[in-house]
Amino acid sequence: MRRTTDSLLQPSDEVAEALDSGAPVVALESTIISHGLPRPRNLEVARELEEIVRREGAVPATIAVLDGVARIGLDEASLERVAMEPGLRKLSQRDLPLAAALKVSGATTVAATSFLAARAGIRLFATGGLGGVHRGWTDDQDESADLDTLSRTRVTVVCAGVKSILDVPATLQRLETRGVTVAGYRTDEFPGFYLRSSGRPVEWRIETPEEAAAVMRGQDAFGGQETALIVANPIPEDQQLDPALHDRVLAEALATAEREGVTGQAITPFLLGYLVRGTGGASLEANLAAVRGNVALAARVALAWSRS
Repeated sequence: MRRTTDSLLQPSDEVAEALDSGAPVVALESTIISHGLPRPRNLEVARELEEIVRREGAVPATIAVLDGVARIGLDEASLERVAMEPGLRKLSQRDLPLAAALKVSGATTVAATSFLAARAGIRLFATGGLGGVHRGWTDDQDESADLDTLSRTRVTVVCAGVKSILDVPATLQRLETRGVTVAGYRTDEFPGFYLRSSGRPVEWRIETPEEAAAVMRGQDAFGGQETALIVANPIPEDQQLDPALHDRVLAEALATAEREGVTGQAITPFLLGYLVRGTGGASLEANLAAVRGNVALAARVALAWSRS
């Protein structure tokens, strides 16, 4: 059994060495590379995010599945493959056994990245925004697998809240119900992904990476359910999407999706793509600004965690 697990979960030499020595490591998802950005900018951003982690003194571990093997940390050739290979699948946690059995390649979502990072022994994970409860949940019960995975995975996720296309109040309620710890980083309001604030309060606030590491130690000390810690880090105010533009284009996107019958897994890429077009690319730039800040903060928390 151990040999089977090891053959399907392969850290790079750099990541394995860092984990063995207790050095700080930050997991990065690959969906943003393969599905979230146009080529060739996606590869430039992938390299940039890894460089941000290194600049902060940590080791980046971009995660993807290649030929059925979960790769924890990618070399340059693998990074290029994730960025440039057409038809790469988007893999959530539920898809991993199928991808392994069929030797399929794919980029990992928040759920799959969180799960694989924790399995590899990585505690910190940086992303843009989480998935959550979709608008109109009472009719179609559409909810991201991110929430379920985070309710049973001991990982710290630095993010800019949840995607603003979602039902934010319902998502926060689900996180509370499932026992997922949420703290605002230097903010009393839950971030709104493209926006600095979603308009919803966050009950707990932390001010430093060291405080985040202390919360992580508290999770381990108390034990209990293996839940995540969400460090909600708002985008800088001068880099957020114009709130009026955001609200107008999102309303148009939602109306168009309803009119065209877009539902299920297709709804998120449809709405995000509509926002990019409707804002003239401004939403994409805000997304990247949020991701950069989250990656830098995750590296600082990883550093504090490695010293604790």
